[in-house]
Amino acid sequence: MRTLLKQLAVASATAVMLATSAVAADEPTKGGTLVFSLAQQPRHLNPAVQSGTATGAPGAQLFAAPLRYDEDWTPQPYLAESWEIAEDGLSVTLNLVKNAVFHDGQPITSEDVAFSVKTIQENHPFKTMFAPVTEVQTPDAHTAILKLSKPHPALMLAMSSQLMPIIPKHVYGDGQDPKAHPQNSDDVVGSGPFKLVEFKRDEHIILERFDDFFMEGRPYLDKMVMRIIKDPSARAIGLENGEIHLSTFEVVARDIKRLQKVDSLTATPDGYAAIGPLDWLAFNTASGNTADVNVRKAIAYAIDRDFILNAIHLGIADEASTGIHPGSPLYSGDVETYALDLDKANQLLDDAGYEKGDDGMRFKLSVDFGWPEMKPKAEYTKAALKKIGIDVTVRSSPDFPSWAKRISNYDFDMTWDTVFNWGDPVIGVHRTYQSSNIIPGVIWSNTQSYKNDRVDELMEMAGVETDEAKRAELYAEFQKIVTDELPLYTTNTLPYHTIYNNKVGNPPIGIWASSSPMDLVYIKE
Repeated sequence: MRTLLKQLAVASATAVMLATSAVAADEPTKGGTLVFSLAQQPRHLNPAVQSGTATGAPGAQLFAAPLRYDEDWTPQPYLAESWEIAEDGLSVTLNLVKNAVFHDGQPITSEDVAFSVKTIQENHPFKTMFAPVTEVQTPDAHTAILKLSKPHPALMLAMSSQLMPIIPKHVYGDGQDPKAHPQNSDDVVGSGPFKLVEFKRDEHIILERFDDFFMEGRPYLDKMVMRIIKDPSARAIGLENGEIHLSTFEVVARDIKRLQKVDSLTATPDGYAAIGPLDWLAFNTASGNTADVNVRKAIAYAIDRDFILNAIHLGIADEASTGIHPGSPLYSGDVETYALDLDKANQLLDDAGYEKGDDGMRFKLSVDFGWPEMKPKAEYTKAALKKIGIDVTVRSSPDFPSWAKRISNYDFDMTWDTVFNWGDPVIGVHRTYQSSNIIPGVIWSNTQSYKNDRVDELMEMAGVETDEAKRAELYAEFQKIVTDELPLYTTNTLPYHTIYNNKVGNPPIGIWASSSPMDLVYIKE
């Protein structure tokens, strides 16, 4: 990200050679099979038309992107060997490598880049990623020029693994619905380091080395077996006994704590900065008692963030105070953090006229949760708010779709939620706060019904600002306002961990975790 805000960003082949040299110093072993567990069943394997890390992990191996990112948020060459950003910020020229082919042997050209962008624009749920792109010009087979209606500092990050796979026009341009295309799951024709052998639902995804991958000598592995194991205890046992080499997005605190003690394993929270997972308590700001900002602030002061971090997450989660992940260069901690203060919470409610009844309660609220891991927080909220006279009912939903329908149609007072930043605020943060994004029936939009003209203005300005320092200033003001008005109360980063056997070399612990290409991963002898 630091690089993308320059007027000119040209990544030379030197960067590739340096990266390759660093790996060579570790003397990676070629060959072998990596057994990698997935916690979720992917709907299919094409990230161009499907969000989520379940599709992102296999998708990033099957499809290459124009760019890849290192752990310092710096873009590196991938399908684009170099690139140029116009001085006015209204075009980005990608210079594609000249020896890249799809898994069926057809060359990867600028026409495929243009087609991929159009497909993503029309089908991917993250509409802001490529909204300013008006066209992709293709002056020759290896030059793609993205033309923009306005500067778009999020664009470079959007052109990396999880978010912009390059898919073949000669396959997906056949007139079928890209979201339902049969080759999203079977006979996938990709552009990445691995090709599909078999996708057997609820069992496994088997990938094998693509011998004609455009980066010479890669990937190191012969095969990847992605086992779909939804039970976290089963994954933990498999890691302990060596049947599983790698598992990402692990979140169950007790399992992580146990696996940290296994000598043959490494458990690390590194690698999720671009995913940007945050836990927060969201409020309905349009109706009921939670429409009063004094009520929202009182609730925040009554919830002990330290209890959440240490008792519920057993010390493996990090504190977070705003809607921007603390791993982002745009995070600002200069905000009110709402340290536990029951006296202040009670005073706020007293001053706002919410008197206690004979039973000691002021009024009733409900708190929802959408999946089992959130239940402890919901139950804790009930106990915490009783101390300030709020009678809370915990509401569970039979499944995720039922919860999503309830919340997206504003039938709630409070709900615990986990939401991802997806690298840049334009992609994953704005959607939560934009007044124009209050869309009934759409989960992870502005379901809080929050409206603030200055917040809208700040997001609009920051979304086109190409000066890094000025952009950070705009988002700092944004974070100060939203943490003061509290459409949601952010408590912590979701404690995702990557667990890997120590014989795994170069595990995926960059900013995109396993939603990044694993062509450098190898099995040590």
